[in-house]
Amino acid sequence: MPEQEFNAVFSKRLRYYLNKYGITQVELAKKLGVGTTSVYNWCNGIKTPRMDKVDMMCDLFHCSRSDLVDEKPPDTLTTKDKRDIAKDLDRIMGEIRKGEDGPLYYNGVEISGASVNLLENAIEFALKETKMENKVKYNPYKNKSR
Repeated sequence: MPEQEFNAVFSKRLRYYLNKYGITQVELAKKLGVGTTSVYNWCNGIKTPRMDKVDMMCDLFHCSRSDLVDEKPPDTLTTKDKRDIAKDLDRIMGEIRKGEDGPLYYNGVEISGASVNLLENAIEFALKETKMENKVKYNPYKNKSR
């Protein structure tokens, strides 16, 4: 990725995390031991931070390096969304574990407890991804001018 493109992505992600955690550029500069001009340059896509500073930001924002440097939509699930997903997952897994329709089979063999856990992880991932996709797809504000 060219440096200019990297800086644009990084600045967008950095501003997202600053906003998410309510941290100002001045506060971030103090926490990282850098000048406010450096943080201003990072936030505006002018300069690239050193990787040791990126790692310090990851610790501060409780995220991975890829969360700051890769362009991807941030986790926009609300607490209510997460509760709804947990509720649906509990209901689905409860039905599977009860086994009222008999045990669960794959290729003619009853699946093990470890496989049920893997299935639960896959269902949880699918529920989260679907919720995120639907938030974009059915956003009532996406076609309105602000």
